[in-house]
Amino acid sequence: MSVKTLGQFIIEKQTDFPFSKGELSRLLADISIAAKIVNREVSKAGLVDILGETGTVNIQGERVKKLDVFANEQFIAAFKAGGEVCAIASEENDDIISINTDISKNAKYVIAIDPLDGSSNIDVNVSIGTIFSIYRRVSLKGAGVLEDFMQRGTDQVAAGYIIYGSSCMLVYTTGKGVNGFTLDPSIGEFCLSHPNIQTPKKGNVYSINEGNYLHFPDGIKKYLKFCQEEDKLSNRPYSSRYIGSGVADIHRNLITGGIYIYPTTTKSPKGKLRLLYECNPLAFILEQAGGKASTGGKRIMDLPITELHQRTPLFLGSSEMVDVAQDFMTKYSSDLI
Repeated sequence: MSVKTLGQFIIEKQTDFPFSKGELSRLLADISIAAKIVNREVSKAGLVDILGETGTVNIQGERVKKLDVFANEQFIAAFKAGGEVCAIASEENDDIISINTDISKNAKYVIAIDPLDGSSNIDVNVSIGTIFSIYRRVSLKGAGVLEDFMQRGTDQVAAGYIIYGSSCMLVYTTGKGVNGFTLDPSIGEFCLSHPNIQTPKKGNVYSINEGNYLHFPDGIKKYLKFCQEEDKLSNRPYSSRYIGSGVADIHRNLITGGIYIYPTTTKSPKGKLRLLYECNPLAFILEQAGGKASTGGKRIMDLPITELHQRTPLFLGSSEMVDVAQDFMTKYSSDLI
């Protein structure tokens, strides 16, 4: 059986983008290179001084891990060296990083990234990941500006994630389906392993942090009781599976079917996940795979962006499960976003 590498696949699909002259393909290649470097460090994290906290707190109010910083630096360095983006928005940086070098001054794209999702699990050897979202710039030439990122999810030209787990996988979409590539360490290449991923319309897994149950809206509480009820016709009760690394939970549900929910709580009335570089790219992927992504009341990718680190609730996964969860929210919760 012949093996198709990510590079070969990107070249084959380049004709899908008549407006691009290879820039998007090179940007995806830059992402894969940085991902390999981060995966190398993740795989030996316990052997080097890269575990633990730096002692600082990021814009989200989260304590920064050493590997967070390393991943952020590697992706930023790859984007600057590649010259295909004029600005970067990262979870780890308060403001955008504008790039105005000779090779990037004519760049057509900006990129938003969560360099290391699930970083609270770094020290305990649980799967973590990277999430990215690519937009065509709306500003003119030169360094990118904040306005370039104030676009709805429907304006994305590409999005994806990398999961650093039992194997390293890169999953991405350019609006023409979803494909997954697994890193073959023997040749150092991402190889096509999951072509044209289609998520099941219905699953039997729900993923949510039930430790926050008391702080959930009534619609979520009712839905969780529905998931736990015995009903043979609908294959209930469903299984509860929550890793705590969003990429890992969502990747599992993408492949096998299920729903991932990160709702509003009394502590986080606007939700906790970031719209620009977490929810929008994941929504793009799931929709391209036949799933759905909602706030519990509205389609995620239709939401206007008003600030760089904007937060939102997220209901993501198999279409029928998202529909049912949204029905519970509509019926029992009055504070829908």
